Amino acid sequence: RAGPWGVCEETAILHGGFLLAARLTQPRPLRELRKADWPRVGPPITDALGEIGARCPSPLQHSLWKKEAVAIVWAKVLLPGPPAASLDQGWKEDGFFSVGRMIPDVNHTVLFELVKALGAPRLFVQLLLALPQDVQRGELEHLVEYIASETSPSDIGFFLDVWWEVMKHKEGQEDATVSTFSTLIRQHGCESSLDDGLQPPKRFKGDPGSLNDPPAATSLLTVLIEGLKQTYRSIALPRVRCYALANLVELLSVFSELEPEGSPLPVAEYLDKVSSVVSLWNSDTESQFHHRRLDEKVKEAERSMSLLSTAKLSREELFVGLEFLCSLLHAWGEELQGTLNSSEELCYESYRLLDVLTTFGKNLVCFSETRGLDEDETRIVLELTQITKGFLKEISTSLKSKDLATSLVSSVAMTIIEQKLDRHVEMCSIFASEKTWPFSKDWVNCLVKSKALFQKPELVLKLLETLVNFAMSRQDKDGRELQMQVTKAIVECYTELLLTDKNKVISGVLASWGRPGLSLNLQVVMEGFQEDLNVTFNQITKSVSDEGLTRAVASVARLMLLYPEATVKQVCNLAVVNLGAHQFLAQILCSFPALSFLETHDDPGGPRSLVVRCLEEAVWGRLSTAREEEQFLEFLAFLMQPSSAAPLVSPAEVTKAFVLPYLKSDSAQIELSLQILSKVLGIQSRSEEHWIKSCHPFPLLLSLCKLLDGYTKYWHQPRDQLFPSLESKDLVLNILCQLCEVVRPETAPSAELWVQSLAWLHRKVASLDWTIGLRLKKVYGDHFKNEVPATLFEICTLPEDEWTSQPLPAYGPGSGLLAWMECCCVSTALRETMLTLLTVNVDNPEEVNLFSKGFLVALIQVFPWCSHSEWKRLMHVVENLLQRQVLHVPYTLEYVQYMPLLNLRPFARYLQFSVLFLRGFQLLCSSSCSTWLPAEAWLHVVQLYCGSLTDLLGSVKSAAGPPSHPAEDRTSTQEVSFICIQMFCHMLHVAAMLPDKGCSEPLVVVALEILSQYETFSSADTSPSNTLRRANERHFLESITDNVSDKALRGTLLQKLSKLGA
Repeated sequence: RAGPWGVCEETAILHGGFLLAARLTQPRPLRELRKADWPRVGPPITDALGEIGARCPSPLQHSLWKKEAVAIVWAKVLLPGPPAASLDQGWKEDGFFSVGRMIPDVNHTVLFELVKALGAPRLFVQLLLALPQDVQRGELEHLVEYIASETSPSDIGFFLDVWWEVMKHKEGQEDATVSTFSTLIRQHGCESSLDDGLQPPKRFKGDPGSLNDPPAATSLLTVLIEGLKQTYRSIALPRVRCYALANLVELLSVFSELEPEGSPLPVAEYLDKVSSVVSLWNSDTESQFHHRRLDEKVKEAERSMSLLSTAKLSREELFVGLEFLCSLLHAWGEELQGTLNSSEELCYESYRLLDVLTTFGKNLVCFSETRGLDEDETRIVLELTQITKGFLKEISTSLKSKDLATSLVSSVAMTIIEQKLDRHVEMCSIFASEKTWPFSKDWVNCLVKSKALFQKPELVLKLLETLVNFAMSRQDKDGRELQMQVTKAIVECYTELLLTDKNKVISGVLASWGRPGLSLNLQVVMEGFQEDLNVTFNQITKSVSDEGLTRAVASVARLMLLYPEATVKQVCNLAVVNLGAHQFLAQILCSFPALSFLETHDDPGGPRSLVVRCLEEAVWGRLSTAREEEQFLEFLAFLMQPSSAAPLVSPAEVTKAFVLPYLKSDSAQIELSLQILSKVLGIQSRSEEHWIKSCHPFPLLLSLCKLLDGYTKYWHQPRDQLFPSLESKDLVLNILCQLCEVVRPETAPSAELWVQSLAWLHRKVASLDWTIGLRLKKVYGDHFKNEVPATLFEICTLPEDEWTSQPLPAYGPGSGLLAWMECCCVSTALRETMLTLLTVNVDNPEEVNLFSKGFLVALIQVFPWCSHSEWKRLMHVVENLLQRQVLHVPYTLEYVQYMPLLNLRPFARYLQFSVLFLRGFQLLCSSSCSTWLPAEAWLHVVQLYCGSLTDLLGSVKSAAGPPSHPAEDRTSTQEVSFICIQMFCHMLHVAAMLPDKGCSEPLVVVALEILSQYETFSSADTSPSNTLRRANERHFLESITDNVSDKALRGTLLQKLSKLGA
């Protein structure tokens, strides 16, 4: 059919029904129909609608047709027939023209009786409230006048139903029929029929009324109250009286200032009320909803629970209504009490009355306490409060509180969820956590069908808790199958969450079940989990990339939910053994801040985070290679300082777990622990209070001091005793320095405790090597002076306000230079202080000679125990003293065939350095010192020596500049070549003196380096004699090398020499 009001088969049937009805009213027209005539005239019309309904393919289609039929009839009532002159134009322009011409003119009697016959108050109200505001009141007044005349029980029922529907109506739910009807009436305006006998003709347009008029919605409420005033004497049945009172009480409660501002009912209470209403309709055969489907009952119950007060009665209108209610309760109250108490159970109307009266009574009390009422208003409120309380008091308690079947409540909740009705989101929370519903067939089906609604972290957690409780109580085969089905649905809900929400779920899982997570009680989780874990991480480690991070995190998130501990351990293990994957795996872990969860079970070191615990159990103590240790360190560092996420473990946690228990010289993990401590100290504290405060800083300082003290006896430690290598000494020194920077008075709880801690540390350190106290100066501050051997004062002018002597038996006469040199090793700052305070009279040759000899002796005493950084500091001391010409190192031409006619002055220091090393080794390797060092000490000494030679070569090269070919630069090339030859010969001399203990490897490396530099510079010499000189020098070097006893060293060097100048 064309357009919303087009002519079709159904409208033809309706036309036929009206023609038959018009014939039955003759000679009077249908527009003059009286109420009493309807039983005779109405059947053809209702039969026509019945026939249309039979043709409709679905109940919904039938319902739409009923609405359309009422809209057509109402439009005929409101719109007059067009004048004859407009007929020619009307059929072209008016969409209602054709249908309107098919239906004879009718009056409100036909409209009201038709709606009554159809039992359709809701669609009547939908159409009523779609009318222009001023017409709504007029039409409702027509209805009131109609039912007030010759009132029948069906009239009362219809009026109360319309009233109830007006209160339940919600804006914005209009369908096409309602919208078309509204548009039609607003476009055309209307004239009421003169023959209704109800009201004089009134012309209207769809404009709002005067500003002084009350709002249309409010005026409708007053019309409804007025309608009850006119008809209440006709109400005899207790059920209908309950209905009328409930409508009036609800109107006065919700659509007035009596309604308190507050939050809606708690969802559990809301569910109970909806379920109670459904239960009443189920048991009440007289209810219009008795035969409806459950979802229809629930929808209707929800409508009755969520009234929206779009308009409010004025104070005056409210008190008129309250007075009327008061009179009704006086008139009907006693009889209703008796009827209710004599009945075995409530009907819906009586239930609703008791419910709204209970709320109303509370609202009255609140209203009287919070609003300023005058004397008459106070009297009315007080009287009504007493009547309400008295009425409810006499009602049997068993009627007011009826137990609901669990199955019904759960079915109602599931219907609300599946149909997405009001408050369905809140209902999901009850569904997920209710202990008595889960794992019925309907419950599982509802979860599976509506899982999109459960994609919230709090709901996933509640479902998991419910699942675990079920799993603990049901272990049979059917129970396991249900667990699998529900677990799958919950995991799918979880998978759809944002990462932040997934973390909330993981936090909840850890808080409830600890690090085993769901696997603790949910056996189905473990089936195939290990295989799933392996496959997932195999894929992840094969596609390490920034692009793959999001995908990897999503895969790991699922595993993390099921078994957090196993997943984290797998990540930790792979981070160590999988080359290059550690940072990517750390990024994955840092995507789960929930893993910072602290376990609270008894632990001497305090609570540990899940990640730290997994690192301890899965990795710590199992690192078998240096590469694994390096990856572990880098992995740990990233977890503490990720690039873009929050840290997953704190420096304090790491220190307590991997440093404090292992900071003992005999610990197998001490070197790794030291590296970890160095890493954590490099991390800035995130709060004003430094994290070191919680890690026992003073005992930590003492442990490091004891380690340093152990290094003073390093070469004399029992061979079977574990002790960190000498290569780790610099690490210990750096850590101690870092620690002294951060352990400040602020890290102590109080100034008094700080002083006590310093005194404790000073007392403990007193028994250790004296140089250790100097390293603690930043911590000691002004509390303690620098304590040094008394002999140091003999060669230094030390200020007594900062320095003090202590008696040390090992430092007898002549040991001042040794103590001075040990001070130079402590730090760069102290080295500079020592150089400044040193007193040597350079004008006294004997003193300079004695100092130089003493210096060499002191140097070889310190040399074997030096770390690389300490040795570098001493090399700077040597350089400084040579520059100042305080240290006398005569240069002898032991390895020169002919007098070199060269300018060696710019390179004098480098030659002196090389000779000094040679003299030192001559002393060190002499018979008087031959048993001083154990075999393993020599390799360390040689390594320090070779490192210094490499530095020396670099200095020579820097001083000479790059080798160049022009003739004027040939002298510097010859001089550098000469120095290289000297260094090479000195080094071979040292090699010849060394015990044959496997020290040749570092010597080979540096010797080849010297020869390479010699070749570079000698090749750059373009002088005519260069070829001869190079041949002589090569022959000289070969003859020297032939005398080397170490076969490997000799063979390698001769091979290198044979290629020089080739």
